[in-house]
Amino acid sequence: MCLAIPGQITELFADPHDAERNSLAMVDILGVRRKVSIDLLQDDPPGPGDWVLIHVGFAMSKISSERAAEQLEMLAMLGEASTARDELFDGMTNIE
Repeated sequence: MCLAIPGQITELFADPHDAERNSLAMVDILGVRRKVSIDLLQDDPPGPGDWVLIHVGFAMSKISSERAAEQLEMLAMLGEASTARDELFDGMTNIE
């Protein structure tokens, strides 16, 4: 099963080809920090403190902190938080 899980952005990194644009972000996912691509959110760029839904190393959409809390609670209830985190990290090997 493929899941998108919430992560909170802690830091932004400039695109190496365009210093005025951020292409990567450090996110905190269930206490683990990882870099993810934010290229899909260029129309509404996220900033530090924003929550995003992440799937295979890509931030897919911005979400509210309330929705992030609901999603994390639901994942915990389903007992799939660790599985989702493993799937996420497997997909991020090409980003770092």
